[in-house]
Amino acid sequence: MSSPNTTVSGTSPPTRTTAPPAPNAAKTAALPRPRKRAALRVPRSVRRAAGPVGLLAVWFLTSTTGVLPESVLASPVDVVRRAVDLTQTGELPQAIAASGRRAAIGFLIGAAVALALSLTAGLFRLGEDVIDASMGMFRAIPWVGLIPLFIVWFGIDETPKIALVALGVTYPLYFNIYGGIRSADAQLIEAGRMVGLGRLGLIRYVILPSALPGALVGLRYALSTAWLALVFAEQVNADAGIGYLMSNAQQYFQTDVIVLCLAVYAVLGLLCDFAVRLLSRRLLAWRSSFEGEGA
Repeated sequence: MSSPNTTVSGTSPPTRTTAPPAPNAAKTAALPRPRKRAALRVPRSVRRAAGPVGLLAVWFLTSTTGVLPESVLASPVDVVRRAVDLTQTGELPQAIAASGRRAAIGFLIGAAVALALSLTAGLFRLGEDVIDASMGMFRAIPWVGLIPLFIVWFGIDETPKIALVALGVTYPLYFNIYGGIRSADAQLIEAGRMVGLGRLGLIRYVILPSALPGALVGLRYALSTAWLALVFAEQVNADAGIGYLMSNAQQYFQTDVIVLCLAVYAVLGLLCDFAVRLLSRRLLAWRSSFEGEGA
């Protein structure tokens, strides 16, 4: 008879497992956590300026090393010197004033025509049937090719230059305002009718606010197109303006003056675009929109 302490053959005594001691919660909380390194964020203004500054640096280096000959394109240093000279003599400020006057008059005429046509076509079906198809047809005609016809109609004075700017402004404004009006939410219009808004009330409080974002986009395109049209318009028998300076510089192969005039056109267009951006922020402060992701 076996004793109770005797182990049966083929079996092993049970092992007693002990749980590891629980860590001290206070000590764990007191341990310093690894700090995350703050990501280096470059300001947006610096990132926006990186592209133009990089192009200027490449231009300067290629001109200095002789990779880009002066006969092909003047160096940025020469362009700045010529800008200072023309500013001191008064030629550059007078040219900017003359071009700005043409652009402003042409833009106001084109904007008035575009606003009248887009409201008529956008708010009324009869207006759409009469106007929209014609605007789509005329849009396919290259407006730069109308310069000879404008000279025949209006002569060689200021009128054809202003008319070309006005024509270039009309199309982007018309199609963006018209599209904005027709993209108004039909449910909002029905809700306005249910609360008692009449035709004028719907136009004022529902349709026009809905069309405002598209109108501001069209305004940006129209301002850039105005300066683009002016580049072509001032090449035709002009006696003042930035295009006049550029045309004279072309005859004498003055690449520094040509580049300077193009830079003035670009800066004026950039200032107009910046003004429209500020206007959009104020007028569309009520509207939340997507502003991109990431830093």
